[in-house]
Amino acid sequence: MGMPCFSLAPGLNVSRLCLGTMTFGEQNSFQQSCEILDEAVAAGINFIDTAEMYPVPQRASTQGKSEEYIGRWLRTRRMPRDRLVLATKVTGPSSQMNWIRNGPTCLDAKNIREAINNSLLRLHTDYIDLYQIHWPDRYVPMFGETEYDSTNQYAAIPIEEQLEALGSAVSAGKIRYVGVSNETPYGVMEFCRLAQLFSQYPRIVSIQNAYNLLCRNFDAGLAECCHHERVSLLAYSPIAMGMLSGKYLAADGGPPDARLNLFKGRYEEGESRYSLCKKNVIVAIKASITLYWLPF
Repeated sequence: MGMPCFSLAPGLNVSRLCLGTMTFGEQNSFQQSCEILDEAVAAGINFIDTAEMYPVPQRASTQGKSEEYIGRWLRTRRMPRDRLVLATKVTGPSSQMNWIRNGPTCLDAKNIREAINNSLLRLHTDYIDLYQIHWPDRYVPMFGETEYDSTNQYAAIPIEEQLEALGSAVSAGKIRYVGVSNETPYGVMEFCRLAQLFSQYPRIVSIQNAYNLLCRNFDAGLAECCHHERVSLLAYSPIAMGMLSGKYLAADGGPPDARLNLFKGRYEEGESRYSLCKKNVIVAIKASITLYWLPF
């Protein structure tokens, strides 16, 4: 049986499974990354997702390597470009990653243009199929936070300016479609509203947010918005940073090269949310393992 596919947008048919590559260049060498990409394509996966800030944990010395590895693989394998759907992301405001455009301090048109051009160079391609805003240029609860605190709001680049820059890139043939990530119901509806008002603005086709047995925030408000606006969910962290695989339940704490062991302390939010001390985490892990062995 072949890999099931679905239409993410007109002329953009993607496999139901997408290969995430945020470990390429940190946990995975170039050779290992090529082997993973080869196996994915052989299994029928045509959808590959990355980001300009990858790999993680993020460091100045490795930034961009995930995209570079994909680009090198494309060249060495002489892979027909139209056989794959490449997705990448522009980094949102971050004072921690000052090696990416000095911050970046914001997602203005200049930052978006520069990010797109650099990603095209690293990926060795003329166009990006799906270009996503990694996280919003405004305060929103993210990465495990659920409560909105208005006192954390700061001056942000208008969504109009972001859409203007993305629309220019679409017109130039550098990107085909746009999406968002780590967004909220307000953000999704605002992007859709502006695209409906102004024909030069591209309409978002997807949202990439965390979704798994232990993280169901999407169901609260985003599910309804995305259903009515026809915005597809690209679920990341489907096994909760590997926790739902059950490997961390082992007596020795799991493989030493597993991400939460290898980079202990670097994922404080994830380690706290998915702590084995929480009863619901144990229940979810056992349920996930049971589902894994069910026949389909």
